Amino acid sequence: MNHSKPKRSLPKGAWDCHAHVFGPYEVFPLAAQRSYTPPEATLEAYLAMFDHVGVTHGVLVHPSAYGANHEAMLDALKRSPKRLRGIGVLGPDASDSELEHMHSHGVRGLRFTEIGGAGKPQRFVGSVGFDAVPLLASRMKALGWHAQVWAALATVVAALPALTAHGVPVVIDHLGQVDVSKGVSDPAFQQLLGLLGEGNVWVKLTPARNSKQFPDYGDVRPFHDALINKNPHRLIWGSDWPHLNMGELAPDVGHLLDLLDDWVADDELRERILVKNPAALYGVSQPR
Repeated sequence: MNHSKPKRSLPKGAWDCHAHVFGPYEVFPLAAQRSYTPPEATLEAYLAMFDHVGVTHGVLVHPSAYGANHEAMLDALKRSPKRLRGIGVLGPDASDSELEHMHSHGVRGLRFTEIGGAGKPQRFVGSVGFDAVPLLASRMKALGWHAQVWAALATVVAALPALTAHGVPVVIDHLGQVDVSKGVSDPAFQQLLGLLGEGNVWVKLTPARNSKQFPDYGDVRPFHDALINKNPHRLIWGSDWPHLNMGELAPDVGHLLDLLDDWVADDELRERILVKNPAALYGVSQPR
């Protein structure tokens, strides 16, 4: 889709903290066993969108459709090392040399998933579950990596004591995968707010997959507001490009950034979420 330019320019050094790249498939074929088959979404296409909306840095998340093969993401990181960081997907059997190789290419964390397509409880084929975090934590901590987690909110908050016990930062995907029908008083969401307030977790502000009110996502805003009011120092923003399996509900990235601007309505806070927080989390110096 064609993405609009944000109505206001982004602050210098802005980050998009969640995206995926696929292909070209003649070079980087998908895994034979996978839960979905996405269209190609190349690095060139991502960077074109990236530049169009005014983003400076991005984070590529390794998608499960590639299984354990990280070549597509690592190639993208190698080709744009000053602008991109990566999140891998590895199990406890990964070797130290594999982790070190990925770190040298700009990988700064691993993703752990307890969710499947269309919100199904089984994991996507090619993903790694929460049970792997304790087994990898010491090596992740030594590298300065974090654990990025994706699951239904109740699953996330139930697992968080164990996930945070090892001293590895935890980043929660997709606004905590909140159920908007339960409202902000939902006990699971209140637990999340408590942990966020204590600084124990980070939350990624990617509202589109939680909303039933495309394209302005008004049903998500109360949750977004509550997170910002609780602890804006632990929030980051992501486009979720190329919006896998969303079809006609795929968002316009420029509009997503306009919504963030409207919902935050404070330049210093906008810069914190788009620039300062991700620079600290992903280990890149802020622009001067």
